[in-house]
Amino acid sequence: MNSIITIVLYAVISTILLFAGYFLQKIKTDKKIQTAETKAEKILRNAQAKSKEIEEKTREKLEQHKKTQMKEFIEETRAQKSHLDRWEKELERKDEEQKKTKNFLSQKEKNLMSREKEVQEQKEEVMIKRKKYTDLVEITNKRLETVSRMTRDDAKKIILEEAKKESENKSIQIENEIISEAKKRANKSAQKIITEAIQRCATDNVSESTVSTVSLPSESMKGRIIGREGRNIRAFEKATGIEIIIDDTPEAVTLSCFDPIKREIAKTSLEKLVKDGRIHPARIEEIVEKTKKELEDRISETGENTIFELGLSKINDELVKMVGKLKFRSSYGQNVLQHSKEVSYLMGLMAGELGLDIETAKRAGILHDIGKGMSQDYSGSHAEIGATAARKYGESPIIINAIAAHHEEIEPETPFAVLLQAADAISGARPGARKETLEAYIRRVEELEKIASSFTGIKKVYSIQAGREVRVIVQPDTITDNGTRELATKVAKKIEENLSYPGEIKVTVIRETRAVEHAQ
Repeated sequence: MNSIITIVLYAVISTILLFAGYFLQKIKTDKKIQTAETKAEKILRNAQAKSKEIEEKTREKLEQHKKTQMKEFIEETRAQKSHLDRWEKELERKDEEQKKTKNFLSQKEKNLMSREKEVQEQKEEVMIKRKKYTDLVEITNKRLETVSRMTRDDAKKIILEEAKKESENKSIQIENEIISEAKKRANKSAQKIITEAIQRCATDNVSESTVSTVSLPSESMKGRIIGREGRNIRAFEKATGIEIIIDDTPEAVTLSCFDPIKREIAKTSLEKLVKDGRIHPARIEEIVEKTKKELEDRISETGENTIFELGLSKINDELVKMVGKLKFRSSYGQNVLQHSKEVSYLMGLMAGELGLDIETAKRAGILHDIGKGMSQDYSGSHAEIGATAARKYGESPIIINAIAAHHEEIEPETPFAVLLQAADAISGARPGARKETLEAYIRRVEELEKIASSFTGIKKVYSIQAGREVRVIVQPDTITDNGTRELATKVAKKIEENLSYPGEIKVTVIRETRAVEHAQ
């Protein structure tokens, strides 16, 4: 019974607590709703106040914007009106100018009509005068024909001939002036370059011959050179390929041979044999072989020193040997190696003046005569042989063409080939460089006079200054003063084409008129 009451009480209490919690929760909820409503009303009032404030500000801004736009519109309208006023004034001004131009053109038209009328009247007057002039010329021509007994065509022909002759003389005179001025400028420039090159290039004068002399310590040495029954001299000549001349010259023997290298081998070998004192066939062959090897080394050394002296880059060893061999070659009495070095220096100096590659120029100069250092086994001119060798040992086409063209056997293709021709001529033609035989000199002078005498109107020809100048005296009634210049040019050109000579030849044409009368 007690437990039931307890349960009932517990249930009643739980129900009371449940209802109490519910009412409390409702009271809290109502309070929250009331608080929320209060906050909502407050927020609404603030929003309404804010809305009114924004509305007021927006209304003020709209009013201000309307006022600004209205002001800009009024200013723009005023500006357009001002612009329209200016255009109206400009149109009025142009209209006024148009009226003035129209009046001016009307006045011009009137003046032109008046001027046209005057021109027409002058034209008619000119026509009348022209007719009178034509009639007068016709009458004058008839009178001239009657007086001179010549027709108009004959007179015209004479006048045309005179005019033609005068024109030819004038053209020759102008041509001579142009040629003279061009030559003057070219000579001035060329003389400057060549003179500076020659002045800066100092070389020795070297003369070679076909014999060499060996000094002996005593006359008894000649007998030892000859040997028993001439066996020593025969062995020496056989080993060296030269001829020993033993004559009355005291304490000296002469070695004769056209090949300078063989002559040098023989000379050096004989000097060694004389110094050693042991002269017999076996010793001779030994010394000659040893000297040949030494000379080959000397040739290579000479070539290398020459290349080094010129400051050139690497050159093929075979070409270096060919350069060294030039020391033992001569041309017209001029040492070929010395000539080649001189040409190389001149080439370098002139190339420097002209802005060309100096090393290429010097290289062409030192190699241009290597054909002269090659043996007789090769056929062709030394220029052709040298070009072939340069091509074989890897030289550039510029060098090959310069070597092949330096005697004008082929056309020069580069400025270096032309410079090489000039440098070669300068080195060969300078005083003391080369020798010329009497027979060759006489033949050259005779050929020079023959060439100058081959033109018409020549009276006399003289070769003077050892063939360096030719003077041509012409017949004055055949050749005019202006024609002398033309004749001098033709003579010089023919000499260049048909005659080989060192340096240059001056051509002087003289025209002289003399009047002689006798008083009795």
